[in-house]
Amino acid sequence: MAHSLTLAAVLSVAGMVAHAQTVASTDLPDAPQAVVQQDSDSQTAPQTPPATQSQQQTEPASSSANPPSGNPQSTESKEEQQKRAAEELKKEEQQRMLGVVPMFNVASNSGSAPLTPREKFQLMFKSSTDPYIFALTGITAGISMAQDNYPAYGVGVEGFAKYWGANYADTFDGNFWGNAVLPSWWHEDPRYFRMGHGSFIKRMSYSAATTVWCRRDNGKWGPNYGNVVGNFIAGGISNFYYPSNQRGVSQTFERGATVTYEGIVGAELAEFWPDIFQHFVNKHREKKAREAAAAGRTATTPATPDATKPVEQPNGTTTTKPDSQ
Repeated sequence: MAHSLTLAAVLSVAGMVAHAQTVASTDLPDAPQAVVQQDSDSQTAPQTPPATQSQQQTEPASSSANPPSGNPQSTESKEEQQKRAAEELKKEEQQRMLGVVPMFNVASNSGSAPLTPREKFQLMFKSSTDPYIFALTGITAGISMAQDNYPAYGVGVEGFAKYWGANYADTFDGNFWGNAVLPSWWHEDPRYFRMGHGSFIKRMSYSAATTVWCRRDNGKWGPNYGNVVGNFIAGGISNFYYPSNQRGVSQTFERGATVTYEGIVGAELAEFWPDIFQHFVNKHREKKAREAAAAGRTATTPATPDATKPVEQPNGTTTTKPDSQ
């Protein structure tokens, strides 16, 4: 299931600071009145007249015209946000782990533009129909059939089709309700937003929390109703196609809880996979650098002279250099 989080606290603090600066600029006292001293016997020159009312009203307006920094959404129109969201979604739909596993629901930019309901359904459909999903559900179905988890399904091609259909239905139903319908209804963002920094414990806790706490379309954070409720709705729908001895309220809650737990594991992988991948990339580069350095030293090191090679003496005679002990 999808998970999401952003640095709402940072954006809020930035907005508060910008607001404080705006208020402070409007509360400053008027500029000191100019006083011209001519000589000891002359009178003080008239003070500069205060600014007109129109000028006083213009200054605060120009100060408030500068939007607070740290929140790119506050400077964009709705059309600009939608355009940016489409561009970001197009890039996210190209993300894969090891070039195979889709990671379309992962966003590395905490300031990503909110998705429209249409884009949420688009993301759900692409995630649910990727070839990897069909292959994964097929492998899972084969393992379940080999373990004879549901004897009522039988064996052979027909039995495998039932196992595969049940596995794929679980995946599709969970994505449909948890990543599209409910997030669109409750204005939640179905993506997982990587933290990408901080201590391991902090990031791990953050990843687990996104299963039940998510970012909303307005940039604020709240309970992840779509993910949790969607998991249990999918568990309830599964009662229509699982064997009769695998149906009921307890099985529904068990399946919903299992998928929610699997979502936590998926969030942890989405958070730390780039770090794991970069670690191996750095190790590979260091190995190549060491090999190149070793090859360079070998090429520049002069050959050691042969211990038994004749050595010419100043008087023209030659002697054999004795071996060193």
